[in-house]
Amino acid sequence: MDVLIVGCGYVGQRVAREEITRGNRVRALVRSANSANRLSNAGIDSTAIDLDSQPLELPFSLARKLIYYFAPPPRSGDTDSRLKNFLNSIPANDLPARVVYISTTGIYGDCGADWVTEQRKPNPQADRARRRLDAEMVLHDWSIKTGVPVVVLRVPGIYGPDKIPLARIRKGTPALKESESAWSNRVHVDDLVQSCLAAMDHPNPLDTYNICDGHPSTMTDYFNRVADAAGLPRPPQISLAQAKREFSNELLSYLSESKRIDNTRMREHLGVSPKYPTLDSGLAAALSDSENR
Repeated sequence: MDVLIVGCGYVGQRVAREEITRGNRVRALVRSANSANRLSNAGIDSTAIDLDSQPLELPFSLARKLIYYFAPPPRSGDTDSRLKNFLNSIPANDLPARVVYISTTGIYGDCGADWVTEQRKPNPQADRARRRLDAEMVLHDWSIKTGVPVVVLRVPGIYGPDKIPLARIRKGTPALKESESAWSNRVHVDDLVQSCLAAMDHPNPLDTYNICDGHPSTMTDYFNRVADAAGLPRPPQISLAQAKREFSNELLSYLSESKRIDNTRMREHLGVSPKYPTLDSGLAAALSDSENR
């Protein structure tokens, strides 16, 4: 099969390697010529393209291709113009076979201590989440219009080799007091990659899946677990009032949203059982992989 990965970064490169191992032909569209050269040298055939350009001209046919769309939305606004440009560039007689899209659990907004399933009505409270919800809606409408199946994976914080906040821990950057820290959710990159492949392979996928390890904790707990796993001192803790004076607005927006993500549909319908269902197992593997690179 022919596979196209639009946006081939941390997750995309891992998906690409898995698809190549499975014997599929993989191409990637990336933002810069430097990224394209680097990936091509690593064995991933890549082409640079500016998704912000209008009209967007794709360099090859997409007919019957399997598409993973991982490119991020623009950094501002509440819509994803890049995704719209990409979809508008696909001729009606050149349609792909399926699209798998990585969204965010941020589209649910603040849910308190509720367990959140895919049936929860979206209520995004930050522009970054509104852009993702816009992308989901655009893809849904495009799928109805074209008949191309689209599978949306709603993903929380991703961690894995070389994607752990060790620099923050070593610097001693404070965390929010545990008693004031909201529920948060994570997924190890290996489990996310397996979910992407399963979403592409499933003979009759549903339109949306929550992808996570199924064991929410808090951001403070996450930082503490990272410190413990790396043998570093735990970060000092400060009150929410002090955090509002010291933390960035972006970090505060994450800390202000609480939710516990339910992954039942991922496990029971998509057929993905997390290899790393707990932070202890996932962090140990991630640190080991990082050390062996």
